[in-house]
Amino acid sequence: MSPLRQRSDAPVITRKGGTNCNHSCYDIFSETITGSYMNLRQLEILRAVIRHRTTVAAADELALSQPAISNALKAMEAQAGFALFERVNNRLFPTAEAMALYKESEAIFALHAKLENRVRDLRECRSGHLSIVATPPLAYSIIPPALSGFLRRRQQTRVFFDVRRYEGIIDGVLSRVAELGFALGLSHHPGIAHEVVHTGEMVCVLPPKHPLAERPIISASDLVGLPFIGLERGTRLGEAVRESFAQAGAPFQPTVEVRYCNTACVLAAAGVGAAVVDPFSPRQGGSHDLIVRPFAPKTVAVAYMRWSEAEPLSRLAKTFLNEVRQASGLLGRDGC
Repeated sequence: MSPLRQRSDAPVITRKGGTNCNHSCYDIFSETITGSYMNLRQLEILRAVIRHRTTVAAADELALSQPAISNALKAMEAQAGFALFERVNNRLFPTAEAMALYKESEAIFALHAKLENRVRDLRECRSGHLSIVATPPLAYSIIPPALSGFLRRRQQTRVFFDVRRYEGIIDGVLSRVAELGFALGLSHHPGIAHEVVHTGEMVCVLPPKHPLAERPIISASDLVGLPFIGLERGTRLGEAVRESFAQAGAPFQPTVEVRYCNTACVLAAAGVGAAVVDPFSPRQGGSHDLIVRPFAPKTVAVAYMRWSEAEPLSRLAKTFLNEVRQASGLLGRDGC
């Protein structure tokens, strides 16, 4: 049997109160030292005694009893075959051999501390890499506050964040370029899981001093004959707005057609006309000078988060999803 597989013959070291202190993780360090066996816990005791020069202080640091420290030193000296300390006036002075072990063990304990820190970071999701993609309405509304809170508590984490069209979200998630994707609307794709982030309703945005500005609710019929900014045909939201106009029996006659709701908001703020957009876009940047009113008939806008079913989500991704859920809840209280 190789030395790495053999267990130490040293007496069991116990904490104050009798709890067994020899941990199995130390067994991998039980390779021979000068022809005997000395494990990581024994080296830890040796180092503490060298620092404090008394067994009492070393026992306090390691939460062990003083007799346990004394017995461990005797066992180590018996195993090593040479003295580790000179005893002078109730104080322990390390021998040259003990100091050599102290110096040689520095690298071991530095590595051990590094591994412990890494385990803690992984457990608390403080480090790692996360890739996310989102369509513009969510990229500029829900994601920023969620990302801010997420990174504020995890400064070692690195994030890749891209803004794409709906098709780019699906491609990014399927190809694993992004672990998480966020978009409005849902179409089922094999291999992609989803969860509702937020449910809201389409709204009507108006430029300041618009003729309909005083109305509490804007209907599709109200917009007929007025300058109107429509969403592009073939897009999910564009088709949803067209269906709402058809449901109301109102002709859909846009003065300008655009692909993105944010573009419609910019044009509306500039006085080009009214627009029906998702509930997130009017909030983007907070700089649009817009009047926002509920739109009738009710047109639901649902935000989804998506991820690949090919692999389980990382702890980091799950933690970020919780941040997104919280940000979504705040939007709901704001009436979005």
